[in-house]
Amino acid sequence: MKITVKDGTEIYYKDWGTGQPLFFHHGWPLSSDDWDTQLMFFVEKGFRVIAHDRRGHGRSTQTWEGNDMDTYAADVAELTSFLDLKNAIHIGHSTGGGEAIRYAAKYGKDRVAKIVLISSVTPLMVASETNPVGAPMAIFDDIRLNTATHRQQYFQDFTFPFFGYNREGAKISQGVRDNWWRQAMMGGIKAQYDCISAFSETDFTEDLKSVDLPVLVMHGEDDQIVPFPISAEKVIKLLKNGTLITYPGFPHGMPTTEAATINADLLTFINS
Repeated sequence: MKITVKDGTEIYYKDWGTGQPLFFHHGWPLSSDDWDTQLMFFVEKGFRVIAHDRRGHGRSTQTWEGNDMDTYAADVAELTSFLDLKNAIHIGHSTGGGEAIRYAAKYGKDRVAKIVLISSVTPLMVASETNPVGAPMAIFDDIRLNTATHRQQYFQDFTFPFFGYNREGAKISQGVRDNWWRQAMMGGIKAQYDCISAFSETDFTEDLKSVDLPVLVMHGEDDQIVPFPISAEKVIKLLKNGTLITYPGFPHGMPTTEAATINADLLTFINS
């Protein structure tokens, strides 16, 4: 299904089941398909599950403009209003975590019940004078260069640190790697390029401080994409009503590689 938002962009979304709505926000440079395991698990538990392809990603319009966090959140606001979602739990992975907290802070009043941030890019990825523990800008410039010039191979290679497949003893799933690459190559290169700035340079500090809803923060201690000290360790100190779960040895892509553990902990939080 698709909805056309105010600037003419078509946003693709899945909307399955009935019950309390769970809204899933995917990471860069993927699509709603990255949540397939969670969608199946929770719809069978009696929930309504919604997941969209962010503008420029997946089956949504390959946008030239509007590839920024404020527009991403506005798109979600249009979709949640169109679907009239109430008492919804918003679950964001990686870039989707930033999108989820920005949406909740700006538009979530009377619509959002809880929030989950998984391997999230919050509060701020890039290093600065006020954020000395962040990652150097050179890292994101390298991601930009590789995305712009040879994303076909770069996206193949990116799956190794993403899923922890570069660790000794890792059990590599070629199907998981292929599916990540398939999703990534569906998206528009310009939108994916712009999104690197959105996920690395957007400061979510005030969003995190302003939300008083229950927020579950889930982070792998071996996350090589969004390291724990940059993200969850800081996020939990900014939240008014936050709960932190850390996972020794789990990678950035833990909703896929460790789905059974992640789904069980999500279900406990959702039902609490």
